[in-house]
Amino acid sequence: MRIAVTGRTGQVVQSLLARAEAAGVAVVPVGRPGLDLKRPESVLPALVAARPDCIVNAAAYTAVDRAETEPDLALRINGEGAGAVAAAAAGLGVPLIQISTDYVFDGMAPRPWRETDPTAPLSAYGRSKLAGEVAVAASAADWTILRTAWVYSPYGANFVKTMLRLAGTRDELGVVSDQLGSPSSALDLADAIVAVAKALVARPGDASLRGIFHAAGTGEASWADLAEAVFAASAALGGPSAGVRRIATSDYPTPARRPGNSRLDCRLLAERYGLRLPPWRDSVQTCVAALLAQPRS
Repeated sequence: MRIAVTGRTGQVVQSLLARAEAAGVAVVPVGRPGLDLKRPESVLPALVAARPDCIVNAAAYTAVDRAETEPDLALRINGEGAGAVAAAAAGLGVPLIQISTDYVFDGMAPRPWRETDPTAPLSAYGRSKLAGEVAVAASAADWTILRTAWVYSPYGANFVKTMLRLAGTRDELGVVSDQLGSPSSALDLADAIVAVAKALVARPGDASLRGIFHAAGTGEASWADLAEAVFAASAALGGPSAGVRRIATSDYPTPARRPGNSRLDCRLLAERYGLRLPPWRDSVQTCVAALLAQPRS
């Protein structure tokens, strides 16, 4: 089985490359310059050449704060680009897995978000990702949308890597404690994506496998909780650590508004696919160990 995944260097792409072979799946990254979501005409030829059995659209504009000053670019990549990938999947007659985000919600619910809850993004990034969901759902593609949250891994830029880097230079860090979410390992997400792709290919007529699903780490945390877990795991392995000073969102203003509640209810994925991502604390320990084992530059 071959999965074509859009992008080359992102956390999800790198994690799929790390995990798919053990699952008997070939992953073919398809990214710039061959496939550029800013150029819709490039999408179909690049995906045709990949000869996929399933397509994963993981490429995205992910600079959340910069999107506030580049909303049109974010919308072109995350919205119109997703629509072009969906059209290509429909033309090729293969299923599509679209990766989306908790940022499609406004964060006001008192409980974890369900797939059927109304969307109301607070940021240009969130609006662009929601536009991608709408474009995919309106297409003729055989589609499934996986929303995830607070993604980290040994690859790329992410919160866990930032905390370890800063711990090497500071004794204490102020970290937001009034935003709650579902920290998600991109490696765990990659395992779930492969399982979903296999099911979609094996059961093309099963409508229960299609639609929107939440796929995030099990459990919940604030950013401060996540930082403390990173430092505890690092200290246990002789790595850098720092104290955490819990602060409010208002103490750390950013151009883009973040949802106060980004927790995702993932029960539907468990019911339909039998999939549940591991507890986030376990996966953080695994990620920190992998990062500390990497050669220092």
